Amino acid sequence: MPITTRTSIIRQVPGTYETVEVELDDPRQGEVTVKLAASGLCHSDDHVATGDVPVGVYPYAGGHEGAGVVTAVGPNTPGFEVGDHVVFSFLPACGRCEFCARGLSNLCDLGASLLTGARADDPSSFRMHLDGEPVGQQCGISTFSEHTTVSIDSVVKIDESIPLRSAALVGCGVPTGWGSAVRSANVQPGDTVIVMGIGGIGVNALQGAAHAGATTIIAVDPVAAKEDWAKQFGATHFCTTIDEAAEHARSVTNGQGADATIVTIGVVRGEHIGEALASIRKAGTVVVTGLGDITAVGAPIALGDLTLMQKRLQGSLFGESNPRRDIPNLLRMYQQGRLKLDELVTKTYTLDQVAEAYDDMHAGRNLRGVIVFD
Repeated sequence: MPITTRTSIIRQVPGTYETVEVELDDPRQGEVTVKLAASGLCHSDDHVATGDVPVGVYPYAGGHEGAGVVTAVGPNTPGFEVGDHVVFSFLPACGRCEFCARGLSNLCDLGASLLTGARADDPSSFRMHLDGEPVGQQCGISTFSEHTTVSIDSVVKIDESIPLRSAALVGCGVPTGWGSAVRSANVQPGDTVIVMGIGGIGVNALQGAAHAGATTIIAVDPVAAKEDWAKQFGATHFCTTIDEAAEHARSVTNGQGADATIVTIGVVRGEHIGEALASIRKAGTVVVTGLGDITAVGAPIALGDLTLMQKRLQGSLFGESNPRRDIPNLLRMYQQGRLKLDELVTKTYTLDQVAEAYDDMHAGRNLRGVIVFD
């Protein structure tokens, strides 16, 4: 029988998150129900609330970065037991489609259903209902919920000794930022790297660039108060404009420019991509990780610069990470003291404070807000 649970939804766009009680399905075959311990407050859920990222149905339950404990397992679903500790992956990985077979599980075909709010195998089937009407699940998991029922393609079991509040962050923000530097930008020892936008993704791009051996790591953010945060996570320099950062990069590279510029701005516009491209050296790389209006078209790019300087423009989804490989690996690094997770959490909130948390994010008062459940 369905249970009831509290979850934070938006009813329309633009909209504000509010907490309501919904009916939640018991797990079917291939599904589990999870009691949430913590959920990160990622900018992508704010993009849903503003309408930058359109979704398939309203009301829509937010949240796509979280961790918790399995409370029920669907029939004929081997590999999971009640009591398992899990991290959600906002990108499901089936392990069977062409892209999973290519080693690109972040591009798994199941991703086509992420914004529908419905089950991946049936676009008319929803796991949550409010007053008898369907409620969409963000990325199929909706972690702004006390309990949620999800596909096993969207969860990764973890060591029970790892604090769930910290583990929640490796479901999106950490691997997205980290992988943007280590994989998408392919940062090498001695490189000069610029990171545009120092929020929950940007600080992890700084961590990734430092881990990969970059010697000059320039953080860029108009909020000057973020300088201390940036340097805590690996930045060697801090600038409030990309022009200043590009000038500094050229000053330490004999006039060439950065080896890579990673765009992790909260709301990306075309001009940001043009500025990033101008900041890199010949054969350098621009990685675009942040989102804006996903229907927007065009960026002011100098085509001659792109072609004749052999520059590379690279999109990055989830930092090109493989959830089943990289979530456990990043948590092992955390256990060994080689990855900062606890330090990312600048403020915790209750489920009823989601709207307040996003106000704080817009004001630059936190790197990563986290909902902590009782």
